[in-house]
Amino acid sequence: MTLSKRSLEKLEGVHPHLQQIVMKAVDLSPVAFCITEGVRSYDRQKKLVAQGASKTMNSRHLTGHAVDLAAMIDPDDDGNFEISWKWHLYATLANAMKAAALEIVGPERLEWGGDWLTFKDGAHFQLSWQYYPANPPIEA
Repeated sequence: MTLSKRSLEKLEGVHPHLQQIVMKAVDLSPVAFCITEGVRSYDRQKKLVAQGASKTMNSRHLTGHAVDLAAMIDPDDDGNFEISWKWHLYATLANAMKAAALEIVGPERLEWGGDWLTFKDGAHFQLSWQYYPANPPIEA
């Protein structure tokens, strides 16, 4: 599998280590995926919080330390596919992302939203605050 041009564009501005993890996961994952979001603007984050799609204004997306992936079902050579939100697909993607992180930066440096105790987010992967501290931009 290879990432589409659109997915690669979503990686622009994302921390290089997370880019490397995603690219390695492409090779390791039995589930095809695309990137739905990388760096996010403050205004977009505000909207997502208001909609309940995110729980924080301190998102790692604001600083390029997070990506959201979507599992693709039956992708064809023309770039057509369906997105699936079935949990088992995201657990499989998480295994590939964690294996990639193990090779590139160490397993403790990547967090999966599916491992969170509250607000499970199977599509979300972020670099650990402990190893990658970064403050989101301050907006008025």
